[in-house]
Amino acid sequence: MAVAAKNIPAPDLVPVRRALLSVFDKTGLIDFARALAAAGVELVSTGGTAKAIAEAGMVVRDVSDLTGFPEIMDGRVKTLHPSVHGALLGVRDDPEHAAAMRDHGIEPIDLVVSNLYPFEDVRRSGAAYASIVENIDIGGPAMIRASAKNHAYVAIVTDPEDYASVLNALEMNFGSLSLDFRKKLAAKAFARTATYDAAISGWFAEALEIEHPTWRAFGGRLDQVMRYGENPHQSAGFYVDGDKRPGVATARQLQGKQLSYNNINDTDAAFELVGEFDPTRSAAVAIIKHANPCGVAEGASLKAAYA
Repeated sequence: MAVAAKNIPAPDLVPVRRALLSVFDKTGLIDFARALAAAGVELVSTGGTAKAIAEAGMVVRDVSDLTGFPEIMDGRVKTLHPSVHGALLGVRDDPEHAAAMRDHGIEPIDLVVSNLYPFEDVRRSGAAYASIVENIDIGGPAMIRASAKNHAYVAIVTDPEDYASVLNALEMNFGSLSLDFRKKLAAKAFARTATYDAAISGWFAEALEIEHPTWRAFGGRLDQVMRYGENPHQSAGFYVDGDKRPGVATARQLQGKQLSYNNINDTDAAFELVGEFDPTRSAAVAIIKHANPCGVAEGASLKAAYA
């Protein structure tokens, strides 16, 4: 049976008075935090993020002051606390939720800025098993998902590239963020955590040599919007995951115009086909049209094979 929803309409504009910042990638963090502080937003933060903000000369409140509980276990447990998740998940226009927040001294959080441990990068580097496991973020995804679910009241920012648009929206709405804007941020946040979990589950299946896992997930980040899809009237985007395997996704285009779907598809087919040949024995060339081999040859050199 599905969980019943209360019919409580979400407000359009939510003033941003308190922000929780907890990031691994600190790109643009200081300028963003400084702009929030200048707009009168209270900054709450964790660990290294709080330290970076404080060292930049800003007033920042440590999350342990909010929770009344210190960070423990090498930082594994810091935001996993009712004072944080109650602040993120509370439906503020629900009298029962509002009473619970008041009774337990839970202070609302209007904006969350969080990005995750670099699991994909560590995995791609070929690090040891224990190191890869240690870079599986737990508190970050929990906080992101809680904020995204409660986008009726909370805005969640997971990408430094969105800092400018958030500040612009705050300025346009006199310190508030609109429901439509919060929905878009939530959609991006759920896509990010889904991609993150897909990378983790894929790595486990690979590391443990599980050939046919019960559940299989795939995720990737938009690398480029292509000129068009399979046909000129169609649109297409090229997404890449964190796999370190050489291929079209990890290749660099040296010259020529923006690629189309057919260009990518044909290049991938050619790459996979020549990969069937032993490079220590000979060079191989493949000519592809619409993913079908029109010619395949091997020779002492690429020039000889092409001829």
